[in-house]
Amino acid sequence: MDLQQLTAFDRIVRQGSFSRAARELHIAQPTISARIQALEQEVGGPLLARSNQGVKLTALGVSFLPYARRALAAMMDGAVAVAEAQRGQRGRISIGVLGSMAETLLAPALVQFQAKHPTVECYVRSADHLYLIEMLYDGVVDLAIVAWPCVQPLTGDLQPLLHFHEPAPFVTHSRHPFARLGGVTQAQIAQSDTRFLPLRWWQITPPEIMQLAARARFSSDLPREIAVYITRTGHAFGFFTQAIVANELEEGSLVTVPVLDMRPIYRDSALVRLDRPTELSPADVALVEMIRERALRLGLLSDVQLYKTYANLE
Repeated sequence: MDLQQLTAFDRIVRQGSFSRAARELHIAQPTISARIQALEQEVGGPLLARSNQGVKLTALGVSFLPYARRALAAMMDGAVAVAEAQRGQRGRISIGVLGSMAETLLAPALVQFQAKHPTVECYVRSADHLYLIEMLYDGVVDLAIVAWPCVQPLTGDLQPLLHFHEPAPFVTHSRHPFARLGGVTQAQIAQSDTRFLPLRWWQITPPEIMQLAARARFSSDLPREIAVYITRTGHAFGFFTQAIVANELEEGSLVTVPVLDMRPIYRDSALVRLDRPTELSPADVALVEMIRERALRLGLLSDVQLYKTYANLE
């Protein structure tokens, strides 16, 4: 039983004639007759009866017709779904993201993606670096934005698609005395009564920050959400990735202060997938492109533009 047989059966019923159905399908009448004979052999009895008044359904044909039409509709829906998937309009994307990059980088790109691809199912998870790596290898997500380069063992088959180079400036409350200065030194930070936060944005924290935390009069290792809150309320300061405090910097509640005797600090990350022979789906390619565009607008995309390595983007 195949699509051609079911289509021939349906058209004959609609037209009430083998010859008219054959003309509509652009095939010879012996061909359509052969298809019906083959179909009748499979279902185990005659489906159509010919008479001087035309072609009529047998009792078996009456029973079989709704199922045949349901099968044809399902096949048509499947063909449409495949065509839409090839255009990136159907399917599923699954992506994990570092919490510090979820709101500023991924969320706007995802809004744009969903507006253009409303029928694509989106599965998104925000987590820390190690959990994202686990989700990649467990097949929970196909893409992930993780800290980079990845220093964990047995992760050599991660393929970076986009590389982000994000500033992590020293940030304090806008009413803090440091905010009125053109810059501060590491000694001023260490001697301040304000609590210093050695935030864990990196897989390996830069040694300058660890040394500064060791020298500071007051220091706390806090989760990201609490760190932003107590810095915004004036009770702490530290080196924040630009994305995580973008809203506070824009509204002016937090400000960046140059550290005069320290090199600029950056946090590198990457959008990665497992290096497999299969290409990215059209929907995945569309999402990656929107993340790339968002990163470009934010000035986060590295000069080494790895996006040319994935499918269909030149």
